[in-house]
Amino acid sequence: MRSARLRKSIVVTGAALCAGMVLSACGESGKESESGKSQGEVTVTTAKGKLEVPLKPAKVAALDNTSFATLKAFGIKPVAVPKGLLPPQGFEDWKGDSSIKDIGTHREPKFEALNASEPDLIIGGYRFADHHDKLAKIAKTVDVAPSDEAKGGYVNALKTQTQELGKIFGQEAKAKEIVAALDKAEKSAADATKGESVFLAVASAGKVDNGASRIGRLAEPLNLKNVLSSEGEESTSVHDNSGLAPETIAKLNPDWMIMLDRDAAVGAESGEAIAAKKVVDGMEAWDKTTFREKDQVVYLSGDFYLTEGIQAYTDAFDSVATAFNAAG
Repeated sequence: MRSARLRKSIVVTGAALCAGMVLSACGESGKESESGKSQGEVTVTTAKGKLEVPLKPAKVAALDNTSFATLKAFGIKPVAVPKGLLPPQGFEDWKGDSSIKDIGTHREPKFEALNASEPDLIIGGYRFADHHDKLAKIAKTVDVAPSDEAKGGYVNALKTQTQELGKIFGQEAKAKEIVAALDKAEKSAADATKGESVFLAVASAGKVDNGASRIGRLAEPLNLKNVLSSEGEESTSVHDNSGLAPETIAKLNPDWMIMLDRDAAVGAESGEAIAAKKVVDGMEAWDKTTFREKDQVVYLSGDFYLTEGIQAYTDAFDSVATAFNAAG
């Protein structure tokens, strides 16, 4: 463009006019990019069906916690997030950046703050699924969050989510890498498990309960038997206390325990959080169980409860594969 300007004094009037028009068009294009407008639209598959959304949107409000790590891998800096749902590690830059607005949590969303961030696109769904209609009034809202009801289950839905986000941000190649990593870890875990019995547990406020409602998704593609499913025990929310007695687990005597440490992610709702391992080690009723005697307990990453995305499941499958192969 600078060369065109230097030459314009020696070209004929008609050519100079054309050059001026081209320069004007280039200038307008540059302003459009600088103003943060998207680069057209792309069709994605969402929980609401097919939807046209901005391609490579410059201003993104990320509400679905399962998408956070993938957006970070894509190099996306959001204009708004629910900072209370950010994992303790790995997102310090988002949490401490005052230019990224905090829109509260799904329990008490700050719609005014979200609106003030002027997003081109809102990535909703999952914990924010019930607020979809309100979000859609602020900006185009897409729900590509994983679901237990999705075809192929939650883990397969994570792959679909990653691919759809890749389309939106022009990161199909990176999305393919992320999905391939999950596929590899999932296969390794499936190959390492041979039909062993397992207690899918959650630790919260110093108690251990049935965690199948949240991490049963992890066991679905693996060769494991949930001891509580075989007993007809109902899987309750990880927020509730089912009253499951330690003696019940001792009687069932599972080969393994896979533990979700909720307190590690959000802290005890009252008082100081107690590490899941400390709770498990202090449970006298389990002294003679197979998983205790053989130290066959897999502790998921401390931030699993807040991440729950494809990277979290990749790490979890890797942990399962490593532990079971070492024991085998």
